[in-house]
Amino acid sequence: MRRVASGWTALAAVVALAACSPTPPAGGGTQSKPTSPSVQHADFLVFYAAGRHQQALKAVERAGGTTVGEDPRLGYLLADGGGRTFAEDLGTDPAIVGVSPDRAIGSTAARRTGLAARRTGPAAFPDASALLASRPGEPLAGLQWDMRMIGADRANAKVPGSRQVLVGVIDTGIDGKHPDIAANFDHELSRNFVTDKPKDDNGETLDGPCEAKDCKDPVDEDDDGHGTHVASTIAAPINGIGIAGVAPDVRLVNIRAGQDSGFFFLKPSLDALTYAADIGVDVANLSYFVDPWLFNCTNNRSDSRKQQLEQQAIITGMQRAIDYARGKGVTLVSALGNGAADLGRPTVDDKSPGYPEGEQKVRRVDNSCINVPAESNGVISVSSIGPSGRKAIYSDYGVEQTDLSAPGGDVLDGTGAKATRSILGAAPERVLRAAGRIDASGNPKGADVVRDCTRSPCAYYQYLDGTSMAAPHATGVAAILISRFGKPGAGGALSLAPATVEDLLYKSAAQKACPTPRQYVYKSYGQTDTHMCEGEQSRNGFYGRGMVDAWKAATFEP
Repeated sequence: MRRVASGWTALAAVVALAACSPTPPAGGGTQSKPTSPSVQHADFLVFYAAGRHQQALKAVERAGGTTVGEDPRLGYLLADGGGRTFAEDLGTDPAIVGVSPDRAIGSTAARRTGLAARRTGPAAFPDASALLASRPGEPLAGLQWDMRMIGADRANAKVPGSRQVLVGVIDTGIDGKHPDIAANFDHELSRNFVTDKPKDDNGETLDGPCEAKDCKDPVDEDDDGHGTHVASTIAAPINGIGIAGVAPDVRLVNIRAGQDSGFFFLKPSLDALTYAADIGVDVANLSYFVDPWLFNCTNNRSDSRKQQLEQQAIITGMQRAIDYARGKGVTLVSALGNGAADLGRPTVDDKSPGYPEGEQKVRRVDNSCINVPAESNGVISVSSIGPSGRKAIYSDYGVEQTDLSAPGGDVLDGTGAKATRSILGAAPERVLRAAGRIDASGNPKGADVVRDCTRSPCAYYQYLDGTSMAAPHATGVAAILISRFGKPGAGGALSLAPATVEDLLYKSAAQKACPTPRQYVYKSYGQTDTHMCEGEQSRNGFYGRGMVDAWKAATFEP
């Protein structure tokens, strides 16, 4: 089983450390017309058992609620509740398998740093500084140690990816106007399933004031920066600007499910997955987890009945959406998590429920509790590697949980702390301005931000760490494999069964053995943290079945 502990991180510590209705695809993709719920928001999402639709409708009515919409693809009703015990009353009906409030219940890397932001000293790996020498290629290619590590710099020339391959980025959005993304951004297919929420349920600031009149951001904007960074790692084009992605010729589709604040709603996550399936997306990147529950337990004695029903709804609803997407040919790649934890042995969850802030409690958990989507069936979960090749200090691990590994950055992978050991990716200029990372003239204020003015307008990039940054490397390699082995379909689109893509990813990965000794000790400013690597070279808790290899994916014959 695969599990995530703690939030993904865009490693906010980098800044401190450095300062010390769908349209058919154009030329590819297949689709069927999506069946959308008839309303955008209701009090509850009510999931019913297979074949129990009518009984579910009656159950809502008996509990004093009103059904205001539904999505038969995933088997849920949208209902306005009738009283404080509406969810509990519904939960007594055998037709109902989960009930969740329709509210913000997820987070990206940028929201929490957790253990991933801890600082550590030198370890028994070489300093990565030598890897940062100037190299041929795009202007900032010399800073992309991650692409050289997986052979993407060579693969770019061999198999840059097909324009018939669609990659969905389910995240906080994509800056579609960024000079190093625009050429591969599919504006027509992109969608935003999120409405900004200025304040949370307790009246505290969440997303802040709405920028758009209807609080619905345009599909080519990203007010967080997380999704833009992810997208550029996958498919920044070779255009003489900045950097190059793993698969620089594939198309990027923004399928936004995250709030500006980094939280996610359950329903937008469901809508994003089903939309990806219906428009013919080939592979989708999910660098986030759905909360408020770090671990979703179906029957934890520490939880109220309402909380149990909510967790059951998250598990059930997301699994149905994942199954729906895979059934229509979407390969799904997820970040593993940044809790620096052995996910095979969870004991305590003191982070949940994580929304609204202040609701957390301490509860005992075990292996029956799961993180969503990284531990959902059918998702490829990716751990993070630093520039020396070691597992990043913050990355979660576990022999049953880690499927693959990929560069995700580690500022502490060597002597001292250096931002350049993180992953360089595209950044929206206005996000950097709002965060105070560039001055009024556009000059970067720290080593964590890079500007390329090879062409006008200047393009901006930032260094970020996390399994959120590792996952898109695997997504890009998946896009290379689909470009090579995909079968032509309607409109010239390429398709390849998710099970086949997963198998090819494993076969093309570079196997990595556990370190010697297996109990690896990270040293962190006078403190130590020991991570135990279990398993064999063919599959272990640090690296899974191996590190993704773009060059092998572009050249091998299975």
